[in-house]
Amino acid sequence: MRAVVKNAAERGVTYVTDAGDPKATEGSVVIEVGAASLCGTDRELYEWTPSAQAFNLNLPVTLGHEGAGTIVEVGPGVTGLQVGDQVALESHLTCGQCFPCRTGDAHTCERTGILGMHIDGVFAEYAAVPQDICVKLPTGLSLESGALLEAAGVAVHAIQRANYSVAGRAVLVSGAGPVGLVVVNLAMLMGASHVIAVDPNPYRRAQAEKLGATALHPNDGIIERCRELTGRRGGFDVAFECSGAPGTLTTLFEAVRREATVITVGHPSRPAEVDIAAYINKKGITLRGIFGRRLWETWEQSLLLLDSGKLELDWLITHRKKLSEIDEAVELLTGDACKVLLIPGLG
Repeated sequence: MRAVVKNAAERGVTYVTDAGDPKATEGSVVIEVGAASLCGTDRELYEWTPSAQAFNLNLPVTLGHEGAGTIVEVGPGVTGLQVGDQVALESHLTCGQCFPCRTGDAHTCERTGILGMHIDGVFAEYAAVPQDICVKLPTGLSLESGALLEAAGVAVHAIQRANYSVAGRAVLVSGAGPVGLVVVNLAMLMGASHVIAVDPNPYRRAQAEKLGATALHPNDGIIERCRELTGRRGGFDVAFECSGAPGTLTTLFEAVRREATVITVGHPSRPAEVDIAAYINKKGITLRGIFGRRLWETWEQSLLLLDSGKLELDWLITHRKKLSEIDEAVELLTGDACKVLLIPGLG
C-alpha cells in the first residue's frame, strides 16, 4: 500500500509503496481514502518544529488527520456502519472516561490522541479507524468536501465559542488560511456588520475579499481602522486569532472594544505574553481558546449548514496532488494555495 510515513524525529517524511494493509479490528473499520487534506499542522510535522514535537507522536506513523473515504471492511462489534458508507473523520481520539469526556467536554479530553499522530492516518490508500470517529456524509456530498469538514469544523467551533455573537457585530479575523476564511465566510453569512481579515499573503487577502471582507496587511494600521469603523464603540466586538503567528494578540486586544471577546484558534510556536492588567482586568476582554471541534455539537452544526446549502466548502480547494507528491504539497502551504488535497486515486 502507498502511504506517507513519518519515520523519525527529524525533518521530512517518507513516501512508501510497501506499507502494510490495515485490518479492521474490534470496533474499527477500514476506509478507502478518497481525499485527504493538508493543514498547517502537517507542515509543522514535516519540518519537525517544537510545535510538532509537543504532540508526542507515536513514531513511525502514517500522517494525515483530515480525510474522508468509503468503508470497505467492518470489524467485530461495529454498529451503525456498513461497507459502502461514505464517512468523514473526526481527528481527535477521546478516552470516554475522564471528567471532561463524561461531562460533555470531550474536545478537551485529558488523554486525547490524534489520527495521523498516535494511530496511522489518512495519507494512504487505506486507513483503519475507530468507528467512533466516523461521521456519515450526507447524500450527494463529495469525499473531497468531506475531507474539509474537520478543518471547517474548527471555524464552526470558533464561532460557537464566541457564543455565535457575530450577527450585527464587527468581526476581526487574524489569519486568512482555510480556517480563517471559513470564519470570515460564516461571519458574513450570519450578518456581521463589518468583517476585517488580516494576512500578509496577498493571495489569501484576495480570497477574503471575494467573500466580502475587508482584507488588510498586518502593517495596514489594523487598530486605527477598527476604531475608525466603530466610532464611539471604541473597537471591534469580537476577534479570532487563526494564524498562530507570534505577536498578534496585542494587536487584537487593542483593536477590540471594552468587554469584547477574543478567540484563539491558531497554535503559536512559542508562549505568548498577555498583559492581564491592561486587557483582561481593566479592559474586560474575554479570552477564550479552542482545540479541534466540540464533540459532537460542532459536527451536527456543520452538517446542518452544509445540508441546507448555506455553507459550501469546495471553493477552498486549490490543488490536488498524488501521495508521491507530498513534498510539493507541503511547499504549497506557504504559497498561493488554500486547501491542498492528497488524492490516493491519482496514483
